[in-house]
Amino acid sequence: MSGEKRFSGRVALVTGAAGNIGLATARRLAEDGADIVLLDIAADKLAEAKDAVATFGTRVETATCDVTDFASVDAAVARAEELLGPVALLFNNAGYQGAFTPIQDYSPEDFAKVIQIDLIGAFHVLRAVSARMVAHGFGRIVNTASMAGLQGPPNMGAYAAAKFGIVGLTQTASKDLAPHNIRVNGIAPALMGPGFMWDRQVELQAKAGTQYFSSDPEEVSKAMIGSVPMRRLGDISEIPGVVSFLMGEDSSYMTGVTLPISGGIL
Repeated sequence: MSGEKRFSGRVALVTGAAGNIGLATARRLAEDGADIVLLDIAADKLAEAKDAVATFGTRVETATCDVTDFASVDAAVARAEELLGPVALLFNNAGYQGAFTPIQDYSPEDFAKVIQIDLIGAFHVLRAVSARMVAHGFGRIVNTASMAGLQGPPNMGAYAAAKFGIVGLTQTASKDLAPHNIRVNGIAPALMGPGFMWDRQVELQAKAGTQYFSSDPEEVSKAMIGSVPMRRLGDISEIPGVVSFLMGEDSSYMTGVTLPISGGIL
């Protein structure tokens, strides 16, 4: 139909939707015509996120959800389908970066928290949504991994382990779900900024006290950006288009792929 957008008539579910990457991607999917369900544990931020997405004129609903609790996830997904219809597109994005500490000093409690949110939480969402997609015979899923899941950075043992797990989960899920007309891919952002997460990463790497980085945050920043062939940080605005591509028909032969968003081959 003339003028129809690529995701018109589709429902997209976004987790971690109140965060920078989640919100930017939800806005792009709405711009591409999808109705949107925003899921996040931060209930106080969802109303503002909803207003930001609603500017594109598609239907938008929100739900508070704790991805570490499968019952919470399953109830939120069921509610989403009651409100808007079958979920066709999933951006499985909720996450927690964790501490920056050498492995010999890493807190077992924080390690467990990172794995619980970033890996088990992602599985909970994938499990709840994919079961419904199988019933409907269609689905497009993009999981958020990280360059830390393709090459383990120093002082980030828990985050690297979780994101390596996401890459493996993406590959296995793509094989399990392909017979049901469901494609599963991933993205692996590298250094994104400026902003709170970038500043936090630089400051904590400087405080970690290892041979890999200076104790001066400015020097850490220079070294990290210097490791990127494009010699700059990635911008959050460079992520949503990749997600939209992976969910669209221009990537119809791709499944089980995790695309680096890295400013070059690191």
